[in-house]
Amino acid sequence: MGRSFISAMLQPIASRTGRERLLVLSVMGLFCGMAGCSTPQYREPDLDQKPDPIVVREGDVLRVTFPGTPNLNATQQVRRDGKITLSLVGDVAAAGKTRPELEKDLKELYASQLVTKDVTVTIESSTYEIYVTGAVLRPGKVITNRQLTALEAIMEAGGPDYTKANLKAVQVIRNNKDHVDHYKLDLKRVLKGADVEPFKLKPSDIIYVPERFSWF
Repeated sequence: MGRSFISAMLQPIASRTGRERLLVLSVMGLFCGMAGCSTPQYREPDLDQKPDPIVVREGDVLRVTFPGTPNLNATQQVRRDGKITLSLVGDVAAAGKTRPELEKDLKELYASQLVTKDVTVTIESSTYEIYVTGAVLRPGKVITNRQLTALEAIMEAGGPDYTKANLKAVQVIRNNKDHVDHYKLDLKRVLKGADVEPFKLKPSDIIYVPERFSWF
């Protein structure tokens, strides 16, 4: 391929004629196809899905209550290694478990020491992270102690950059155990007052606000 063609490809698109733009875009599309480029398969937001069971995470503050043996009661924050320390049994793995799972583990650990085999775990406070990037004023990590919607998370990141943000195609990337889900949201309708069910986020979701496409 000659240098003149490469130079032509590198010329800014805005300076081309209509036919030249079409030719360049066609060639770029061909190259992308040859290179194996792929577009994420977007899922429709399942707004009626049942909420996931609450899972204990690093940084959560847990209150562990022993109704029959109150002297064992304790309030502990889950450490970075995912554990808490309780009297008589020492370190206990907590992160990644639901409350019923942790309660079951504690009943087994304290089985020989409890008057009544009853243990209650309460999450006193919990925080988790959401990541917002793209055309927002303060991209980065958002830490929250309550469930946020996609629009609320964007506002926590300073709000969209209205000069270039494309709020009709906001993307949410969600990592599940064995796959990654992609969602596309039209938040412009929400801002215009449309009656739209809010998209609720989960811990570690990534929100990307794309820029509007422009020739210039």
